[in-house]
Amino acid sequence: MRGAVLYGPRDVRFEERDAPRITKSTDAIIKISDTCVCGSDLWPYRGINPVTQPTPMGHEYCGIVEEVGSAVTSIKPGQFVIGSFFASDNTCPNCQIGYQSSCQHAEFVGGAQAPMLRVPLADGTLVVTRDVPSDDLIPSLLALSDVMGTGWFAADATNVKPGSTVAVVGDGAVGLLGVLSAKQMGAERIIAMSRHESRQKLAREFGATDIVTERGDEGVAHIKDLTDGIGADSVLECVGTQQSMTQAIHSTRRGGYLGYVGVPHGVELNGQELFYAHVHLHGGPAPVRRFLPKLIDLVWNGKINPGKVFDLALPLDQVAEGYRAMDERRAIKTLLRP
Repeated sequence: MRGAVLYGPRDVRFEERDAPRITKSTDAIIKISDTCVCGSDLWPYRGINPVTQPTPMGHEYCGIVEEVGSAVTSIKPGQFVIGSFFASDNTCPNCQIGYQSSCQHAEFVGGAQAPMLRVPLADGTLVVTRDVPSDDLIPSLLALSDVMGTGWFAADATNVKPGSTVAVVGDGAVGLLGVLSAKQMGAERIIAMSRHESRQKLAREFGATDIVTERGDEGVAHIKDLTDGIGADSVLECVGTQQSMTQAIHSTRRGGYLGYVGVPHGVELNGQELFYAHVHLHGGPAPVRRFLPKLIDLVWNGKINPGKVFDLALPLDQVAEGYRAMDERRAIKTLLRP
């Protein structure tokens, strides 16, 4: 089988890889329907996260079950499934309180930019859809495996509720789907921070009421102006840089909530500043598995269409161009079709 392998900065190759096989009795093998490039894949692609050896890429996936291990009881060949980028048993104490990405037996699911994928802990990780979906639903279902689930977690972590004022820092796929999540949760005002016209347009479509183009202190000042000097009730930090985190903290009202889901790079928090900010701070790797059943229902019933973040679709063998397009901000998110 051929799949994406990252050799070093901006060096993605589509080459022969070992086909996945059952290695533990709790595994499943799925045939990928669609996969994609994630914004977090750009950290190693750009050399910010060093790659020390050729690394199979991709952690977002959905598809048809081909084979299951002898201990798998709830997943069967022929079913259409979606899973998280972290495999989880869904039974340990951390899973039971809804933090499956911190499962005591968690395993990262990688190598999904390929035609086939091994998923560990299949019973706890994979969620079966009510039927095999039509082709038009698959991009939105794929988005649930990470970016929609992560945007939803950011909104959930910040206590978004009907009537809330929400600010979203970051206009990548996660930030845009954070806007969609806040809208679904009933936010009255949603401020999207974006400098890019195509992303602003999609943010508006997803429910943004205001656009702020400034960054840093100027961006904070604009949010304060829009909120009578108070700040937003809920702020979703969807980037992971020092500037975005500082901007998010300063944009949150006293007693407000900040959810950070951008993978942090070089972020340091000032304890004195946080102490007097009275900000509720919560985030981390999204427990996507917690939200999958609800999000699948929303997609299946036509309530949300998160697949709109895919503004470039390519055959899987053109994966290198998919990375380049996102790196150069010519695409929000690249869909890859095996």
